[in-house]
Amino acid sequence: MAWGNWRGYLTGAGSSGALVLTRSRIRSAYAIAIATDVLQVALGPFGWAGIDEVLDVVAMILTTRLIGFHPLLLPTFALELVPVIDMLPTWTACVALVVALKRKQSPPPTSGDDRAVTVDVTPTRVS
Repeated sequence: MAWGNWRGYLTGAGSSGALVLTRSRIRSAYAIAIATDVLQVALGPFGWAGIDEVLDVVAMILTTRLIGFHPLLLPTFALELVPVIDMLPTWTACVALVVALKRKQSPPPTSGDDRAVTVDVTPTRVS
């Protein structure tokens, strides 16, 4: 692994630096989030033994690799450390919110795009 591209490696982006959000990546992220939440609820009182924290670390890493890093992943990870709140499906909700926000963002137009319009205006004084 080349350490020059460590950010792309951690966020799941390819060599181009842009992460493509495909259906399979989204489904996989949902599957990981749902599985993590179900396991944490199923473990219940045995979660104090550190298994919950290991699941949270794995869920954060895999989710970041699949759908890319988003700042909403950090408070979700922190909320999972609170004893009662970790019983809520926070990973599933976070993945749903991050996917919705990333779909809402439109990619910037490229220079070869015919729809990209550049307007060059020089300021003039109107009397």
